[in-house]
Amino acid sequence: MRLLYDIGVRGYKLLIRLASLRSEKARKWLDGRRNIFSRLKEELPSDKPIYWFHVASLGEFEQGRPVIEAIRKKEPDVKILLTFFSPSGYEVRKNYEFADYVYYLPLDTPYNVKRFLDIVNPEMAFFVKYEFWYHYLTALKKREIPTYIFSAIFRPSQIFFKPWGRWYRKALQAYNHIFVQNQESLNLLNKFGFTNVSLSGDTRFDRVGQIADAAPRLAVLDEFANGKKLVIAGSTWKADETLLLEYINSSEHPVKYVIAPHEVSDKSIQRITEALDKKYVRFSTAGNGDLEGADVLILDGYGYLTSVYRYGNLAYIGGGFGSGIHNILEAATFGMPVVFGPNYEKFQEALDLLQKKAAFCIHDYDELKSVMDEYLDDDKKLQVTSGLARDYVSQSRGASDLIVRYIFN
Repeated sequence: MRLLYDIGVRGYKLLIRLASLRSEKARKWLDGRRNIFSRLKEELPSDKPIYWFHVASLGEFEQGRPVIEAIRKKEPDVKILLTFFSPSGYEVRKNYEFADYVYYLPLDTPYNVKRFLDIVNPEMAFFVKYEFWYHYLTALKKREIPTYIFSAIFRPSQIFFKPWGRWYRKALQAYNHIFVQNQESLNLLNKFGFTNVSLSGDTRFDRVGQIADAAPRLAVLDEFANGKKLVIAGSTWKADETLLLEYINSSEHPVKYVIAPHEVSDKSIQRITEALDKKYVRFSTAGNGDLEGADVLILDGYGYLTSVYRYGNLAYIGGGFGSGIHNILEAATFGMPVVFGPNYEKFQEALDLLQKKAAFCIHDYDELKSVMDEYLDDDKKLQVTSGLARDYVSQSRGASDLIVRYIFN
């Protein structure tokens, strides 16, 4: 089975090479790893301790960030190396101020792993959520380097817990401690003999709390909202927008809408504007538009969505009709009930909010209309549900402190 794993890893690189002929993201994946060992050897110190953090992409980085910053505060003299697997994380956070060095992770082959660990020689290694690279983990264990994973989630469907996955399950023994998000993960690991496990929760709650506290007000939103209820549609895709735009066009509620597509491109913005029957204004040109008279504000820029959420009364989060919903916690932390499509089951916060009746899953237009009408027509119900969402986030903070205390005390 390990041979198949190695073939799969090398096959993935071959596919990336082929994709790079057309894909800029694939080219960045390759270019970012070019001469990586010589660059690491030149830049990293040989006389100072290094803590190594690895994340897959931007979402996992946001989960890891509160722990990185807590450790930086506790251990200011330690050097921190941060690695990414994906360009979508690296390109955004390559200048992250709390990491001394930011790199791509070399592919998980025995040769790469040996060279990487020989150069870095980390005093500790930290992984976030789903990063289970077999050769890295087994090498870390062999070198007796303390290794941790946090905000992890485990499910019976994962290869570790299948009869043919026993070899891969052994890699989990590399972790000195595993910090999981939910009781189900804890029970599953215990069932398979892992006792070095703690239920710490999800560090993203700490991060969204920090983000919410620091989110500035936006004059454009103050003028656009103008005292009316605001529905925020965040990180939407075409399938989400098809339903939302039908609702917006037919709705007679005295409500305004913000649409923030996941991909901000001319094509995606044009797709939205061509389907809209209501008056709209683009965020980038809002100063030249009729903000008070517009029904819809299209967020055609990055970095503003968190600040926009603070103005909302109800949120729709995209991705649920595709590979999975995007971040619902930022909306919930501002006290917004959240609506999303059916692909949510891998996200513990979605399960929790559904159970608390502060989130709603929809499968089609009729269900979307039913939920939106119900809460936009009933101020009292909207207020109560908003409180449930806000309380859930505030009561779930503290995972980062728990993890840092456990490791360093």
